[in-house]
Amino acid sequence: MRIQIINGPNLNLLGKREPTIYGKTSFDGYLEILKKEFPDVFIDYFQSNIEGELIDKIHEVGFSYDGIILNAGAYTHTSIALYDAIKAVDTPVIEVHLSNIQARESFRHVSMIAAACKGSIAGFGMDSYRLAMEAFLNK
Repeated sequence: MRIQIINGPNLNLLGKREPTIYGKTSFDGYLEILKKEFPDVFIDYFQSNIEGELIDKIHEVGFSYDGIILNAGAYTHTSIALYDAIKAVDTPVIEVHLSNIQARESFRHVSMIAAACKGSIAGFGMDSYRLAMEAFLNK
């Protein structure tokens, strides 16, 4: 199984950015834990602060990987282009968020990409990624 994790804007600052909301662990540190927990799964990782690069990555892997785990960050709430990219590919996408977006500012309550995704997982911190992995493995 091949899974692509894609993180969007500001997620390169995990472990430093607002640790009370996003935790104190860097994503690189968590990725090593995730790879050990799922040794039989090829896990690839990509992060960009640029919307077009996220779309390009979805296009690149969206016909050859078994799943995409996407944390689109703030683009979740604004990007019809990401919605269109997800709809354009065959690979299923699970939307993840570290925080519970429904318990935060009202502008974060609407996901522009959720309807294009297989499902959404939010509010479990870094475990949101593990839960998405398990969803793909238990399909």
